[in-house]
Amino acid sequence: MDIYRKILNEIKQRHAALVLVTKTKGIDVISEFYNMGHRDFGENKVQELMSKYEALPKDISWHFIGHLQKNKVKYISPFISLIHSVDSIELISEINERALKNNRTIDILLEIKIAAEQTKYGLSMDNCLDLLENPLLKTLKNVRICGLMGMATYTDAIETVSDEFHNLKIFFDHLKNKYFSDQESFSELSMGMSGDYHLALDEGSTMVRIGSLILGER
Repeated sequence: MDIYRKILNEIKQRHAALVLVTKTKGIDVISEFYNMGHRDFGENKVQELMSKYEALPKDISWHFIGHLQKNKVKYISPFISLIHSVDSIELISEINERALKNNRTIDILLEIKIAAEQTKYGLSMDNCLDLLENPLLKTLKNVRICGLMGMATYTDAIETVSDEFHNLKIFFDHLKNKYFSDQESFSELSMGMSGDYHLALDEGSTMVRIGSLILGER
């Protein structure tokens, strides 16, 4: 728990939030951190998230951080706090429809592809601009875009990772000024994981997603 307290304190000092990534970890592990006061937990598989939601206290803020298929949205829409990985207008439309059926508004982040790896998901910056200009978006009242998420290239090249985070922060600021200047809710920049969260915080991350550094490898 010492590493958890150290990292949490460091993140709080930078005015950011810690999403504890608990994928593959059991209920007992999550309960231990819950009993210490932690409330933000991240999962990347819908079925695993659902089983944990059913078993654990309902004041937990669940973050979905994996690639989300449209046909799985209905399962998490009644309770999800924040979906980090939204990358299409079609997915936003589905989230909006399911949110409406549950009489709630669902907070989302737009995932931007900043890494060099082809295996990573996300919108290009140009595609993100196209999405924000799409007239359909203004009709989707049960979805709230709260910011951006990005995953840096998996590399030891610190400059590469820092540049990717830096460019995402610049893009975030551009979108804030152009599209969301009157919306306080557009405030989250989710970037940084176990291996690069220091660099992300240096570049303005407001939310880091850490699992293995605190919980060990799965």
